[in-house]
Amino acid sequence: QVQLVESGGGLVQPGGSLRLSCAASGDTITIITMSWYRQAPGKQRELVTTITSDRRLNVADSVKGRFTSARDDDYRTMWLKMDNLTAEDTAVYYCQTRARLRGYWGQGTQITVSS
Repeated sequence: QVQLVESGGGLVQPGGSLRLSCAASGDTITIITMSWYRQAPGKQRELVTTITSDRRLNVADSVKGRFTSARDDDYRTMWLKMDNLTAEDTAVYYCQTRARLRGYWGQGTQITVSS
């Protein structure tokens, strides 16, 4: 089992920056990839970033150039750095991992971009 807890969400003004953290615990040795997803009101959940086991970072076109992600060596922490935020980035952001046998999700953290 892997447990995931996101933190760092909140209210930010347009053009601002925010950094989210995902703390992983449990059988982190089984983790293969770590990702951030988001879900805006009335929309489907969207893949934002994925970090592969060899540390390649894939970023969705919708946030490319503004968002980046990283993780530590033992898969216990992952970050999402978001710059130049817009109202369209308002969503619940979820940490997700693909492990050896199954995937896991965090509870999500709300980000609201508004003046």
